[in-house]
Amino acid sequence: MTRQIVLDTETTGLNPGSGDRIIEIGGVELFNRRLTGRHYHAYLNPGRSSHPDALKVHGLTDEFLADKPRFEQIASDLLDFVREAEIIIHNAPFDCAFLDAELERMGLPAFRQHVPQVTDTLLMARTQFPGKFNNLDALCKRFGIDNAHRTLHGALLDAELLAEVYLSLTRGQDSLVIDLDTPQRQAAVDHQPLQSFDLPLTRPSDDDLAAHDAFLQLLDKKSGGRSIWRPTPKPTDSPNAEKSMQ
Repeated sequence: MTRQIVLDTETTGLNPGSGDRIIEIGGVELFNRRLTGRHYHAYLNPGRSSHPDALKVHGLTDEFLADKPRFEQIASDLLDFVREAEIIIHNAPFDCAFLDAELERMGLPAFRQHVPQVTDTLLMARTQFPGKFNNLDALCKRFGIDNAHRTLHGALLDAELLAEVYLSLTRGQDSLVIDLDTPQRQAAVDHQPLQSFDLPLTRPSDDDLAAHDAFLQLLDKKSGGRSIWRPTPKPTDSPNAEKSMQ
């Protein structure tokens, strides 16, 4: 699968079962592990106030959300955007529970039934960094991702940051054809034998060889003669080898 959507939501509280609703959805598209520039973003009128603690996190007031669309008004566009893509979410059970509750109100199947796969980056991070903080801020710091502009949580900004975190978490999965930008171009290379590539051969200059030999001598000196990088001469390479064989 080459198309992925990194998704995030903001909500009025923590429990969709008690009536908390989604107030913001943001998603960015990855194709062959590269951001395409396509994104989805919507603020939503939840029809209720945010919990004070949630308001401190996202800063989206009732007044700001009053004229925004309801979830049912944007559901079709959202599902069109995510369809046939792997969905990447940090703490996926949380966001999926809210999306499921919104879809259930419309009589629609649960969110996971609209997409082929949902990947939870929180589980991935806990596997790679057990016992450490693995929230988005901690992961950005760990991977050197600049999140200084993240003073409040925002769904689109968090999705963009999470995309960078996901690429860092899965960097070992890169392939030799990662930069190809269409499935057709990737397939063309996948079926092309290596013998068909014209790989240039560059021979080292005398200066390069001298510098390399000097470095090997330095390694010998630093290691007390235990360097493994200088090949041991074969018996036939010895000046006395030919005499001993006669």
